[in-house]
Amino acid sequence: MTLEILAEQACFGGVQGVYAHQSTSTGTRMEFAVYRPPQAREGPVPVLYYLSGLTCSWENATVKAGAQRYAAETGLMLVLPDTSPRGEGVPDADSDDFGQGAGFYLDATQAPWSANYRMWSYIRDELPALVEGRFAVQDGARGIAGHSMGGHGALTLALANPGRYRSLSAFAPIVNPSEVPWGRKALAGYLGDNPELWRAHDASALVEAKGWRGDILIDQGDADPFLGGNLQPQRFAAACKAAGVSLTLRMQPGYDHSYYFVASFIGEHVAWHSERLG
Repeated sequence: MTLEILAEQACFGGVQGVYAHQSTSTGTRMEFAVYRPPQAREGPVPVLYYLSGLTCSWENATVKAGAQRYAAETGLMLVLPDTSPRGEGVPDADSDDFGQGAGFYLDATQAPWSANYRMWSYIRDELPALVEGRFAVQDGARGIAGHSMGGHGALTLALANPGRYRSLSAFAPIVNPSEVPWGRKALAGYLGDNPELWRAHDASALVEAKGWRGDILIDQGDADPFLGGNLQPQRFAAACKAAGVSLTLRMQPGYDHSYYFVASFIGEHVAWHSERLG
C-alpha cells in the first residue's frame, strides 16, 4: 500500500510524522499521524492508538495533548487517526455529532453512510496492518486510548476484540451510547433503528457480556458540561463491577471536556500503557 508522507519533523528526539493513503475500508483518502520515539531507531517499540472525539481529526491530539514528550521518555509509539472519512462525495450532515468528524468508530450499515463510514474496520484492521508493517512496532504490544467519542471507540474496540489490545484507557468517554443523546442519534443513523444491534457498540453492554482480562483507566472531569447527559461514567463503573473488571475511574475536580483536561493527565495515561505493554 502506498503511503504518502505529508510531513516529518524532529520532536523530543523522535519524529512526528503525518501520512496519507487510499483506504480500502472507507474508499477515501485517509490521513493519520505517527510519533516515533527515539527508541524506535534501535528496534521495535510498543504502540498506542489514540482516538479523538467529535469534530476532531488527527491534528487535535497531535498538537494539543502534549503526549510526545511522555512517549519519548517511555519509548512508546503513538498513532493518531482521523475520526471519519472525509472528502468530496462523502456523505455529511449539518451537525457536530453526526457525519464527517463523527464516525463513531463503527461500520455503518445504513445508506448513504455504509459506503464510506467503516471506521471500525479501518481502526481495527487496516490502519494497524499499514502502520505495523511500515514502522518498527513490537509484535502484539498494542494499546488503545481515546477522548470522548474516541474514548467510546477505544473501549468498544478493545472489549469486542479480546486479545487485540493489551492496554486500555480513556478520557471522558461515551460509555453507554445506546442510552444517551449523542449515541442514540449516531447508532440509529449509522446502524438503523434496532437497539439490539447497538449493543455491539456500547461499552457498558460489552463489558458485561465479554469482560476484560486486564484493568482499565478512565479520567473524567467533574466540571465537564456533558457529564450528566452524554457521558455518565458511573454506568460503566457499575457494569465493570458486575463483570468483575478492574476499573480505575478518577473524577478530576475542576476539569472540563477540553484538551486542557487531556493534556493535564496524558502523561499518566502514557505511563499506564507503557507499564502494561512492556
